[in-house]
Order: sequence, then C-alpha cells, then structure tokens
Amino acid sequence: MKRVAFYTLGCKLNFSETSTLKRSFTEHEFEITSFENEADVYVINTCSVTQDANKDCRKVVRRAQKSNPNAFIAVVGCYAQLEPEEIAQIEGVDLVLGAKEKFEIFDLVPSFEKVNKTIIHRSDVNEAVDFHHAFSSNDRTRAFLKVQDGCDYKCSFCTIPLARGKSRSPLLSEVVENARRVVDHGYQEVVVTGVNAGDFGKGNDETFLELMSALNEIEGLNRIRVSSIEPNLLNEDIIRLAASSTKIQPHFHMPLQSGSDEMLKTMRRRYRSDLYHERVSLIKELMPHACIGVDVITGHPGETDELFQESFDFIQSLPVSYLHVFTYSERPNTHALEIQPSIEIPVRKKRTHLLRRLSAKKRFEFDQHHIESIRPTLFEEEEKDGLMFGWTDNYIRVAHPYMDHLVNTIVPVQLKNYRDDVYHGTIGIEQLVSL
Repeated sequence: MKRVAFYTLGCKLNFSETSTLKRSFTEHEFEITSFENEADVYVINTCSVTQDANKDCRKVVRRAQKSNPNAFIAVVGCYAQLEPEEIAQIEGVDLVLGAKEKFEIFDLVPSFEKVNKTIIHRSDVNEAVDFHHAFSSNDRTRAFLKVQDGCDYKCSFCTIPLARGKSRSPLLSEVVENARRVVDHGYQEVVVTGVNAGDFGKGNDETFLELMSALNEIEGLNRIRVSSIEPNLLNEDIIRLAASSTKIQPHFHMPLQSGSDEMLKTMRRRYRSDLYHERVSLIKELMPHACIGVDVITGHPGETDELFQESFDFIQSLPVSYLHVFTYSERPNTHALEIQPSIEIPVRKKRTHLLRRLSAKKRFEFDQHHIESIRPTLFEEEEKDGLMFGWTDNYIRVAHPYMDHLVNTIVPVQLKNYRDDVYHGTIGIEQLVSL
C-alpha cells in the first residue's frame, strides 16, 4: 500500500477540499500519513492570495523532497491554476493540476511515479463550472462544510476569480444532506464556508438565508458558524435569524478591507462604510455579546496617509472584536497594479503594525467584558500542559484542566482568570456530574 501525505496552504475552503482529496486517495487504497513522515506521494494544495503563499509552496516542496527525494510531488489549487509553468520549474514537482483538474487526479495520472518532465493539466478557469462537495475537520468537534465556490466579484486586489472561476453552489438539499452526514460522524459544530459563501444559491433560485434556516432545523446539529460573509450579503433577515436561533453562533466575520469610502470605491468593493456600520450596529443591538471579526488590507495602491487614517478611525469607532490584517501585495493580472500611487513596503508594514495593535486592544476589551459570565463552550481533544481548550459560542478561547469526558461536549463555563489571551474557566459540580 502506497503512502500519501497532504499539505494545505490558505483558507478553510482549501482544507475542506484537501479532505475530499484524502478520501479519494483512501478509496484508491492509499494509506494517509503525516506530511512530516516519509511518503510515496505528496499532494500540496496551494493558495494565491499573497506572495508569501507562493513562497510557502516552494518551501513545502523542499520539505517533501527532504523527507523522500524519490517521492511523486503534486501541486494543485489556486497557485497551480494561476502559475502552472512557474510551479513546473520548481525542482522535484512532477504534477501540476488546476482548479478543475485537481478533483480528476486519478483520471489524469495512471501511476504516481517520478517523471523526467513535469506534467501540467490546467484548463481555462471558465471551464471550472462543476461544484465539488467537501467537508473537513481540524479535530473531532467541528467540521468545515463547503457550500459555495468561485466568485463573480472583481475586487481590485484579488486573484480568486482568476483561480476558481465563477460563483457556483449546489442545491440546498445537497448541502443539508452533507450536513446530516457530518452530524452522523459525531460533530457538534458545522462551519459554513465558501469563497463567497453569502452568494450561495445564485442561479438556483435559492438563498443563503434559506440555507441557514434549513441547517438550523437539522436535528443533532448543535452549532452553526459562518466562516466569513460579505457585509452586502449579510442582510437584516440573516442577522435576525441568527439572533433568534440557539444554534447559529453569535459570531460574525465580515470583510471590510478599508474604512475609507474612497478606498472602498478604488478597491471595487460592493458597499460603503455606512452599510458596514449598519450591519455591525444591528448585530450588537440584537446580540450585545456577539463577536465580530474584520478583514482589513493595508497599503493598497492609492491609500494615502489621510485615507489610511480615515480607515483607522472608522475601525476604531466600531464595536468589533478583532481584526485580520493583511499587508497588500502585488498580484499578477489584478486591477490594483494600474492604480497610483503605489505605497512603499515599509509604509504598508507600519500600517499593518498599527492595525494589529488596535486588534489586540479590541480583542482584550471584548474578552474582558465577559469576565465572570457563563458561556456555552465546546471543548476540543487537544491537550497541552494538562489543559484542554474550547471556544465559547461567541468565540472566546477557554482553557480547563483536561478531562477526557469533556471532549466534544458543550458545557456552560464560567470565565474566570484571563491569561495569555485565554480564559481559564470553571465548570459547576452539577454540570460535571451530569456528563
């Protein structure tokens, strides 16, 4: 039996698709092993969002070669779709598969033996019209459920439409059936994910609201979380559904990218700051305890000092909980390359540092606001220094002395001592006895 190892770069969607590839290899009688081990085949699922993701691909290829110089190395995913010839020049790579072809690997590769010249299978991204179901997990408590792929937006900085093609999604009934399978596997939580998940149902006369309503009705599915959703797609009805639900978690991650309306226009975003403010305000009105995460890009071409300060001040004024801050990096074939002025890299990094400091401050304030409160917490199986960890419904990290019977259970935890960005919680005797 040949051994295969996988490495995933990028988003949760990539992780869910890697899991689909793993299942395919298992069906073909491969043994799955850790990427740190010697394997006969290495599959690297790539990202293309930043230049670092491309550099990381090269590093991972070298790690695979070090483990086994004779192994067959396949590189798939977004970077493979965008730059197949560039990847083919990396020493040791035997196979490059684009967006459509990565799910056809066993049809395209008769044997996984080293080759003299890299094989490339990569069609035009517009041919990637099929939807491939996927779900994955990082432990046995939550699963990432793919509900959508591709994107029809044309944001100035983004290569995703070039790498994944047009927006598409399966029928609602198919997603519900996959979610039921996840429940049957014992998972407590489903994280809904996609390139542009809120665009679910486009072309099928179905909506993301209908999807969330249907998932909310699945028996045995105790938690539903959305990985990320555009503010223009997170409408009032979805927010009100979440507020009324005991399953949809009070945790929203909404990309903002800039708090400056001028920059939002330059970035070709589909909303302005007033709409974003409205969404945040409604969430906090209906769910004061809700956690709200924000994506922000610093140093995009055209972002003057004044526009950055406008963005910083807007974000500072919002009752959000944390930021994911990305330093702009030039991506081939994107509109941003045509925009002036270009921002010097040290300035970009300085702005990233300022926003990350703001994020730490907001995260601390949000967490501190909940001290002594009791929040339902789903515990994971990882153990470190005698502790186990979990997440509250509103995305606060909790630690507790390890108890095997708490793994994959949701219990009320009182948030007590706050150290190193983690609450050390206590569970009442009555709750422990009942477990």
